[in-house]
Order: sequence, then C-alpha cells, then structure tokens
Amino acid sequence: MFRGGGNAEASPTIEILTVCTGNICRSPLAEQILRAALTPLDVEVSSAGTHALVDKPMTRESAKLAASFGVRAADSKAHRARWLTELHLTGPDLVLAMSREHRTHVVGLAPARMRSTFTVREFERLAKNVGDAEIRDEAEAAGADPHARVRAALALLRAHRDRVEAPVDPVDDDVVDPYRRSWDVYQQSATELAPGLAEVARVLRIALA
Repeated sequence: MFRGGGNAEASPTIEILTVCTGNICRSPLAEQILRAALTPLDVEVSSAGTHALVDKPMTRESAKLAASFGVRAADSKAHRARWLTELHLTGPDLVLAMSREHRTHVVGLAPARMRSTFTVREFERLAKNVGDAEIRDEAEAAGADPHARVRAALALLRAHRDRVEAPVDPVDDDVVDPYRRSWDVYQQSATELAPGLAEVARVLRIALA
C-alpha cells in the first residue's frame, strides 16, 4: 500500500527495501542484517535486484558474512532473488540502494520514491551529522503515525545534503559489488555496508520510539 497519502487504514508496519543488481550478494545481506537489528520493531525488510538472478540463492560468501552479523543460517538459506518492479516500490517507507546506479534505477521506476531513496553509504554520511535529540524532536513533531515519523526523520537527513560535504570521489557513496570476486572483496563490501546499516537502525529506532 502506498504510504504517502496518509491513509488512516494503512498498515502501521514500516517497510524497507534494499536494492542491488543481482539480489544475491549485497541487498540480501543488508536485508537480513537490518531485519535482525530492528527486531522487535514493527518493520518489514525485503530486497530486490535491478537485474536479478531470479530465484537464485544468496551466495555462500554473503551467507557467511550474514552469519557473522548474527543472522540465522535458515534466513540466509531461504533467500531467493527477485527482479525489482514498480510494484515493489509502492509501499516502502525507505529504499536503500547499494549504489548510485541502483538509486537512479529506483527513482526511474518510481519517481515518487526520490525523497525516500538513499544509497546506504549516503545515508550513513548524512545521518552521522544528525544527533539523537534532533531526530527525536522531528519525529515527535510529526505525531503518532509511524510512517509520518519516519518521513520526518528522512526529511531531516535530506535537509543535510547541502550542509554535509559530498565525497571527493562519488564512488564512495557506493558499496562495492563482490559478485564473482575474492573473499577479500566480499569482506570489503560488508565493511562498507555495515556502518550505514547501523545508522539506519539508529535513526529508525529513535523515530519509532
């Protein structure tokens, strides 16, 4: 269900969608880490790929990384890749792209998602400049509706786009793609991903408190 209209009958559940290319490495890892980090909040996390290897499982390397973050093996084993469509973009309160290319793809499919789509590393860069109290104040001002509270928190982050220095190299807003690459690259990818996910969890926990 579309969240932007303030529908009183809308589900209170906050939806997050993570997006990468094949939906077998970065986005399912992000999905599973976030799901664990946001328990027991009323948040659903899912993932999809812009050029998904449909129905393929998560790579062994990504599943191994997920386990190191406390994700249950059964959760990683259950994953099957799916192709990102407009339908997947009608509901999410937050879309987390693994790269600028994926963010562009999301906004191209669903222009209304522009205000709620960030790359994970961009989210980290912006959120680090916003304190807990500031997030709490914005969420409280938005009222009791959880979707409105999350929108207020995201608007606060967007307001910092002009205040926070952009990376010298734009690629620093991307999480490296480890597919068919070495274990070292998989570890690098997780290292780039994890801090942004931690900031997402922090922002949402405060906004939804």
